Amino acid sequence: MRRRIHARWVDAMLKAESAQPEIKLDQRSRFPAKGESACRSPMQALKSGRQRPAACAVAGEVLVTVSASRTTEASAGKFGPTGRPLPVFPDPQPLLRHGPARVVAVCNQKGGVGKTTTTISLGAALAELGRRVLLVDFDPQGALSVGLGFQPHELDATVYNVLMEAAVTAGDVLFPTKVDGMDLLPSNIDLSGAEVQLVHEVGREFVLGRVLAPLIPEYDVILIDCQPSLGLLTVNALACADGVLVPLECEYFAMRGVALLMETIDKVSTRLSPKLGMDGLLATMYDSRTLHTREVLAGVVAGFGDKVFHTVINRTVRFPDASVAGEPITLFDPSSAGAASYRELAREVLDRWHRAELAGRVSAG
Repeated sequence: MRRRIHARWVDAMLKAESAQPEIKLDQRSRFPAKGESACRSPMQALKSGRQRPAACAVAGEVLVTVSASRTTEASAGKFGPTGRPLPVFPDPQPLLRHGPARVVAVCNQKGGVGKTTTTISLGAALAELGRRVLLVDFDPQGALSVGLGFQPHELDATVYNVLMEAAVTAGDVLFPTKVDGMDLLPSNIDLSGAEVQLVHEVGREFVLGRVLAPLIPEYDVILIDCQPSLGLLTVNALACADGVLVPLECEYFAMRGVALLMETIDKVSTRLSPKLGMDGLLATMYDSRTLHTREVLAGVVAGFGDKVFHTVINRTVRFPDASVAGEPITLFDPSSAGAASYRELAREVLDRWHRAELAGRVSAG
């Protein structure tokens, strides 16, 4: 399966290079507007066969400026950085009651692709929309805990104790965060020992699911930050999840690992948890100034289609700044483009879940 997905992605990349659409330039678009980069836009073909960024492109006779964080209003419609028409995601309806929670594993076996940042920022954005959110740090490095202002080595009890000690419950280890309506189940290096200790346990793939079961009625969303591997801990997260959200850095080596991840998700869905589905792939660390980034994103969209979120997360220094401060980007810099992108992602995610729920009701009834 991995070879087929990789081959399909390579074919899509070759087609994209050999069939670039003709782009009409308006005379006014030769120079960027104040504060805008001339590289934040679609590509213009050169006679040499290479490509260079064009400041603006005409879509349906209406001038549209393309940006990773926003798209200019146009009467002919909006186009996002994925090259697809950008739908308008409505604000979700307020909830009359909380629970049961949808469990989502934020997973990618490659490190440094934005899993922890996405877990924190998406969770905070969902909490702003009135959802009760639980973040589960399931990585022995404890990056999620650090990113929310906790020092893992100073904690007396973590998710490891909940997994391995019958007398400790998840409620004993929950910590409130700086975001109203968002709690944390922390982790530290002790969790690395759980993977070895669970090897000989009966039903070792479902230990995390049993731990989280009492908390599902109390929350609307549970986000699990997985470690960068496809070991037993990650399988535990997938086995108890309803969906998987895959942050994907717009870079070639990050794309290569997605095939192996998809194979693992397929095995878990077939053998352990039939309810497990793909919530979507999220393009992160996007920099529209580079041709490579744009080509990778185009290849991902060509290979996975509607599974790719319309929202794209820009590369910005404000994310590591927020991590150092121990706050989500929505608190650290509420007016930043990064905060706006994750708020947009929260609306898109809720819209997808709502549509999937309606489709499930129709098929069941």
